[in-house]
Amino acid sequence: QLQLAESGGGSVQAGGSLTVICSASGYRYNDYVVGWFRQGRGMFREGVAAINGDGDTKYAGSVKGRFTISRDNAKKTVTLQMNSLKIEDTADYYCAAARNRRLREMNIAPGEFGSWGRGTQVTVSS
Repeated sequence: QLQLAESGGGSVQAGGSLTVICSASGYRYNDYVVGWFRQGRGMFREGVAAINGDGDTKYAGSVKGRFTISRDNAKKTVTLQMNSLKIEDTADYYCAAARNRRLREMNIAPGEFGSWGRGTQVTVSS
């Protein structure tokens, strides 16, 4: 079981960039798929991006080409670089982990993940 914590949230103008970081502690970190999720005001929690221990990635269509997920297994961190931010990207951003899962055969869905962090707020203004 991993313990996760998000950091790096804040406020940014539309078109700008922001990076959020997921830091993990615990055993067998490399065995986990780590995903980023977000939940806007009055919205369902949705998957944003995910990465496995080998560095393979998957993105939601709404962020593909704008966001980049990366992983540092030595530091046990997963970073989400967000570029060309839009007002609709405003949300609480969470990271979560799923152990021993095949990234290509799974959805970036909350029910597939556990070990959730507490979230970090991202606000995009006009």
